[in-house]
Amino acid sequence: MRIVVAECTVDYQGRLTAHLPRARRLIMVKADGCVAVHADGGAYKPLNWMNAPNLLEEGDGTWVVTNPKGERLVITLHDVIHDSTFELGIDPGLQKDGVEANLQQLLADRPWVLEDGLTLIRREYPTDIGPVDLLCADPHGGTVAIEVKRRGEIDGVEQLARYLERLSLDPRLRPVRGIFAAQQITPQARTLAAARGIAAVEVDYEGLQEVDSGELRLF
Repeated sequence: MRIVVAECTVDYQGRLTAHLPRARRLIMVKADGCVAVHADGGAYKPLNWMNAPNLLEEGDGTWVVTNPKGERLVITLHDVIHDSTFELGIDPGLQKDGVEANLQQLLADRPWVLEDGLTLIRREYPTDIGPVDLLCADPHGGTVAIEVKRRGEIDGVEQLARYLERLSLDPRLRPVRGIFAAQQITPQARTLAAARGIAAVEVDYEGLQEVDSGELRLF
């Protein structure tokens, strides 16, 4: 992450036009390319931003950020007070709340509700970038990594994809595939999961709590 504190003006050109007059602001450039301009207030929401993917071009005192839609964020730096870059590494994500942790336990006890024949190898299986929620074996000798979320969004799919990449380096586990399990999965997450070859399965939390037999299928 790059952090810049500067006296700047900001102009946005796209679906509409917007102008931020000269003031001292915080500019963040994240590893994925997202650029956000913050004031010293207003909680977490930036004054203006440009999500990835985009192109950041740095000129003499001017940054021009352009996305594939042709939208432009022009940041004019009048006085740079601070400019530093930090390697934050891969974030492990939020700690699971009670419902999500309990959902993981329920699925660990009943992995067959996600796919016929799955058996649990271990919960919180460690990788060098963090633990995968459930590691299971399928009846055909393959390994299945399962990421469990209360609400399934794109970042959860990306997280599982990173785990799959690391797990696949272990010859004892190959082949490794993934299942993204959540109470609710957004359409965008489903699309990304399909593109990454990851199965997306919605599960019924209340139904899981009531079932002990091996007959229920929740997809």
